[in-house]
Amino acid sequence: MRYPAEETAEKHQRILTQAARLFREKGYDGVSVGEIMQATGLTHGPFYNHFASKEALMAESTLHGSERSRVALDAAMASPETMRQYVRDYVSAGHRDVPGNGCLLAALAGDARKQPAVRPAFTFHLKAIIGKLATHFPWQKKRKPRQEAIVMLSAMVGAVALARAVDDAAFSDEILAAVSATFAPMAPPTPAPPA
Repeated sequence: MRYPAEETAEKHQRILTQAARLFREKGYDGVSVGEIMQATGLTHGPFYNHFASKEALMAESTLHGSERSRVALDAAMASPETMRQYVRDYVSAGHRDVPGNGCLLAALAGDARKQPAVRPAFTFHLKAIIGKLATHFPWQKKRKPRQEAIVMLSAMVGAVALARAVDDAAFSDEILAAVSATFAPMAPPTPAPPA
């Protein structure tokens, strides 16, 4: 039975969205095709109508997650303060505690190195995010914005990964707060004008 193109495209997007979420939650090897299809409300059978293999799904879902992340970063480029807020949100307890809705870099960096099919998509995403940060983050010195973007993103991703790994809640919060304070300190309140 043939389905209309719009319905097929919608199912494809549902599979990508659920796969991206589940891979961020459990890792590439931690979730099966059956679990992904179940999360979409579809049976296992139609999977191969959409993807040649699990590896093909892993690569495409990484690009799908990348697009979502790049859109969020684009929205943050409205002002220097929204860029700093983006960093604060990234190194927050909310991001730490819900990896399925978070950044693929913090969730999957360790897994991507073991997945040759995913590495090109992961590399594309990393370069795109670094490029956006280098161009749009309100760097104080602006001498080496690309280098500074690499350092900042590495610190952000590392902070979230480490904060997720430790079993001490206060220490986890401390890791996140340290990176936030370093790269996106809160601006001091502006004094009220004299009355």
